Amino acid sequence: MIDIDALKFDINGLIPAIVQDADTKEVLTLAYMNRESLTITIEKGLTCFYSRSRQCLWLKGETSGNFQRVVSITADCDFDALTVLVKPDGPACHLGTKSCFTNEVYESDSFHDFSYEKLMTLILGRKTEKKEGSYTSYLFEKGLDKILKKVGEECTEVIIAAKAEDKKETVYEIADLAYHVMVLMAEAGISLDDIRAELASRHVIDKKVKQEKMT
Repeated sequence: MIDIDALKFDINGLIPAIVQDADTKEVLTLAYMNRESLTITIEKGLTCFYSRSRQCLWLKGETSGNFQRVVSITADCDFDALTVLVKPDGPACHLGTKSCFTNEVYESDSFHDFSYEKLMTLILGRKTEKKEGSYTSYLFEKGLDKILKKVGEECTEVIIAAKAEDKKETVYEIADLAYHVMVLMAEAGISLDDIRAELASRHVIDKKVKQEKMT
């Protein structure tokens, strides 16, 4: 742990803070802190910034209720910038979006930025706005029984591929299963955050559920 005194604030007494979602690592916003707001952030466990336009401190969520609960704060190698991992209670942007970074400037044709969040957004979109020819929309139209049938079929395919020790095929089938499970989640109103929270609550993962009785 480094001391605040080791940080290098600029000539205006500010240091940039890149705020990221602790679970997804999505960049939520870029804000600035001074020594006082950083101290408040650490003491309260909630992000507090310095507004350059209003020339005052502002506790994120104080009026909107969209607090950002701090998980960690890390300085860069030059000690003149921070990354702040948070658990957001709501949108980071004043426009009501989760992130302030929504205006795409460029995307490579060679590299595609995949995330479960983007896939879930697409799946939810196919549920609310049906698209002709879309397999996902077709599943929602057929309903829960069809979705459950597909999940069952994909589970079987995973088992068959894994039993055959065919890694490539197993990866393919697991991807199919993951997709259909996410469709099921969308149908059931279960979010990715619900699953993360459940996994995070299981403090001991590597634990025998059943133990043989001593005789």
